[in-house]
Amino acid sequence: MTPRQLHRLGATAMALVLSVTAVHAEDIAEYMDFFEPLPFLPPIPADNTMTPEKIELGKMLFFEPRISASGVISCATCHNPALGWADRIPRAVGHGGQVGERNTPTVLNSGFLGAQFWDGREPDLEGQALGPIQADIEMNMTLAEAIERLKEFEIYHEHFAAAFPDDADPINQGNVALAIATFERTLNTPNSPLDRFLQGDVRAMTEPQVAGMKLFVDAGCVACHNGPALTDSNYHRFELPGSKDEGRFLVTGDEADMFAFRTPTLRNVAVTYPYFNNGSVPDLEGAVQLMGQQMLGQDFSDEELDSLVAFMHALTGEMPDLIIPALP
Repeated sequence: MTPRQLHRLGATAMALVLSVTAVHAEDIAEYMDFFEPLPFLPPIPADNTMTPEKIELGKMLFFEPRISASGVISCATCHNPALGWADRIPRAVGHGGQVGERNTPTVLNSGFLGAQFWDGREPDLEGQALGPIQADIEMNMTLAEAIERLKEFEIYHEHFAAAFPDDADPINQGNVALAIATFERTLNTPNSPLDRFLQGDVRAMTEPQVAGMKLFVDAGCVACHNGPALTDSNYHRFELPGSKDEGRFLVTGDEADMFAFRTPTLRNVAVTYPYFNNGSVPDLEGAVQLMGQQMLGQDFSDEELDSLVAFMHALTGEMPDLIIPALP
């Protein structure tokens, strides 16, 4: 074959590839419009600017067990970096081995959420940060005691002063919340296969994952799981078999909120099992099927279930790269 013939053959093959790709892109473009790539950072509050000093302090506090009554429980106990920043047990275990009522949500991408906790009782990370310290079933320490314990270490005086240089007495509960929330806003997982696919890398997702993305839209899952974190941060009634948890009703007292829970993010859902508010469903297949039955009124076929689960795996992003701090 002559060089000219080889050139023509190559050009023909390239034109065929481009034609197939164009048809493929046109076929899925309407589906891609339902999704957003995850930004590298969530919105930053105007009253809690993000600085390296505040991030470092927040990281130390996140891993600090001495702000618990037992001296052995920290935020990272339930939000373990090795376990999808959750704990992979049905319900959280805290002070004295007490078992909580609810499953631990991952802290990954939590800055993108419109509310915190399963029942949305706190609007933001700053409000959420101090709750576990005080909860008798979790870290079981008063904030006053936690502050006094931190003041025992000179290195914390240095880090708080660096993070809050305008404060005359920076080791206080408000600054603890600001620092932990700032650190948590760095725990994001961009660059998942879905993100790369949305940004033009047509090979980033497999064919089953693309099929699952289409079904996710066609079945109506996207009605609640939307936006960059794949959650509307709203509350929906979900009567999990065997659960007596009254959900958002415990916060509002409104009968309309009985058994309603905040829509969980689907980012990294394949590595943040078990599922739902009491962690009673151990696998992703069971969770997807139950959601279809409860929220959509349908049973997915085995083929549909395989596609949806494949798509769930395409939502696992790059985990935060950090060095666990050496504490005083």
